[in-house]
Amino acid sequence: MAHSTYDVILVGGGVMGCATAYHLLRFNDRLRVALIEMDSTYTRASTTLSDGNIRVQFNIKENIQMSLYGLEVLAHFAEEFTVDGEPPDPGFRQQGNLFIIDEASHDETRAGLALQQSLGGQVEWLTPAQVQATYPLYENLEGCIGGTLGRQDGTMSPLAVLQAYRKKAVALGAQVIQARVAEITRADSCVTGVALASGERLSAPAVVNAAGAWASSIAQTAGVTLPVTPTKRQVTAVEIAVRPERILPALFFPSGLYCIHEGGGVFMLGKSLPDDPVGLEDFSWERRRFEEVIWPDLVELMPTFDRLKITNGWAGLYEVNTLDGNAILGEWPELHGLYLANGFSGHGFQQCHAVGRYTAELILGRTPTLDLSVFYASRILGNRPALESRRKII
Repeated sequence: MAHSTYDVILVGGGVMGCATAYHLLRFNDRLRVALIEMDSTYTRASTTLSDGNIRVQFNIKENIQMSLYGLEVLAHFAEEFTVDGEPPDPGFRQQGNLFIIDEASHDETRAGLALQQSLGGQVEWLTPAQVQATYPLYENLEGCIGGTLGRQDGTMSPLAVLQAYRKKAVALGAQVIQARVAEITRADSCVTGVALASGERLSAPAVVNAAGAWASSIAQTAGVTLPVTPTKRQVTAVEIAVRPERILPALFFPSGLYCIHEGGGVFMLGKSLPDDPVGLEDFSWERRRFEEVIWPDLVELMPTFDRLKITNGWAGLYEVNTLDGNAILGEWPELHGLYLANGFSGHGFQQCHAVGRYTAELILGRTPTLDLSVFYASRILGNRPALESRRKII
């Protein structure tokens, strides 16, 4: 039975909402925290449909710092999130991330690499010959002037991480409510809570918009306009005859094409495209899109993939921040009590650890452990983008 009054209400029970709830209750276990999730099966949740990758390779200091903190959390994840004697297994596989560098991205990549290394990131520059030795299937190196290999980077099970945060938050006292939020309610310039689609109203002086691809539509109910667009991206799983002896690094090309080795001859493939559909209802995987657009690009770079078997395909939604592609964090300047954790543009899953802690610290008036003010929501009103890179990266 839902209470009617809370200290904090989180709209969105994906990994971002659950991580924030966990940190709130870790700081103060007497808080009344509600996690509202419209679909307890998480069938369409961006968390569970993501590739589950984490990387240190960013060009903005704070993005790098968030990844480094995420790696710290993952190093002792099982111990920290054990509930009733059952430790979770995120299946974290640190096979590395290999970014292919062309001439156009050379200068900013070198600057980013120096920054990553100065902050403690284990990232190194590879020559084209070293790139090919690291990833033997990558044969056509035309345009490749080198690569950056992040040895700490890797992939994991997004569902396992989500479930771990959710179970721990519930164990600490969070109440999960399956419902659709119809409106964030307000009185003048202050948040008062939320109204559910059922007509029920829940009160709280603090509401967190952690609704992912639905963030813009949720914010609009409170009169707040966010530059966040729900954009469909699809992933295709394929199998080839070649069986590499070891797990290869996740491979990212300047065009936006990426290839994640799952073991044996199985790979996950994807690419952001200019005509990716926008909307909240289309979750269809399009075989034609893979065969006619992505596959030719893939084969040109890695001829081994000219013969393959499609084993699976799915689509999920990115919450694309059209201002600068980075997170929108903190309290909305024009509405006291409304906190945002939105606009991650494809790298939200890996930043949930730091953002959950940061959002909880802001709500509770604690000095943030990691200063993420470069991403504060006020930059949206001031049209001050925090641009990450000219490259197409997930």
